[in-house]
Amino acid sequence: MSKLSAKHNSVNLGQGFPDEEGPETMKVIAGKSLMDFHNQYPPMLGLPELREAVAAHSLANQGIACDPASEVVITSGATEGIAACMLGLLNPGDEVIILDPCYDSYVGMAHRAGGVVKPLRLRSDDMSIPLADLEKAFGPKTKLIMFNSPHNPSGKVFSHEEMQAIARLCIQHDVIAVCDEVYEHLTLNGTKHVSLRTLPGMAERSIRLGSAGKTFSFTAWKVGWMTGPSHLLAPIIKAHQFLVFTVPSNLQRAVAHGLNSEANFYRQLGEQLSKKRALLEQPLRDMGFNVLPGEGAYFLVADASKFLRPTETDVDFCQRLTIEAGVTLIPISGFYVSPDPPKQLVRFAFCKDDSKLNTALDKLRAYLLQ
Repeated sequence: MSKLSAKHNSVNLGQGFPDEEGPETMKVIAGKSLMDFHNQYPPMLGLPELREAVAAHSLANQGIACDPASEVVITSGATEGIAACMLGLLNPGDEVIILDPCYDSYVGMAHRAGGVVKPLRLRSDDMSIPLADLEKAFGPKTKLIMFNSPHNPSGKVFSHEEMQAIARLCIQHDVIAVCDEVYEHLTLNGTKHVSLRTLPGMAERSIRLGSAGKTFSFTAWKVGWMTGPSHLLAPIIKAHQFLVFTVPSNLQRAVAHGLNSEANFYRQLGEQLSKKRALLEQPLRDMGFNVLPGEGAYFLVADASKFLRPTETDVDFCQRLTIEAGVTLIPISGFYVSPDPPKQLVRFAFCKDDSKLNTALDKLRAYLLQ
């Protein structure tokens, strides 16, 4: 869709990256470190100063203590962390429960590791977890569950009841939880992020993934981290070694500074993004979109049924909007694993300048309400 957007010079609310960048001090440190320090391989697990900063961040924000020496690994973005988890933890035939829809990396890497994907379809009206279906998804071959909250593509923050059900089943079936928490600081309207790893019995069976790209709005840097018990990290580290081995040291130093000294930046993201979602939400409802609830990330999902032509799918609709209305959205059906996905849902990325959001609304009104 981004390629089509560029071709037609549309307002791109498709790809999820923010227009505003993170702290200038981090950019300065990233550049200065190239000159002030050597540029050879840093430690495979990450620079000690960044691992210590990640451990301190974990304790301060979730109350989860981590040993920087044995329970923290710095990754080339959270996506590399996902790949290392799948390759390190799965054996051929192991089953992986994945919430459906999902970030598409999960499925590809689970298959590459020989895993069998068991999609758990979320309710299409509010993206909640059907607890009876969750219970059925666990079985004797289940090795891990991939749990993403706040959720991409929907922005859903899962409830304590939903997380308790996951924790109970993980303990009952001896299942590992890989927790993609890259949007942990992007929660809206006062919603608080709670890690699944904080629940009783989950600390020793969970891996948490974080992202400097999301936390500091530097998506190009591709610096992430994972924390968890050393017995789970051991096989993951072996995969990490042969995927990337390590991460650029200058960026690690900048992210360490960010975690230690720039908390004000990520603490205000939720308030800023709440205003941006509000800027879109009511006008979209007024036009006729049915907006799904969402308490996190920077995505808004809406039902576009009112505007679909006969036989038109979400993909067709998004292509038509790009070409004819000059606004690019993402069709949600592409995020589904299971067959026959909903074909009326579209995703807006609202982490854009207000002027861009307002221009998109004006174009949608002119086209859809003509």
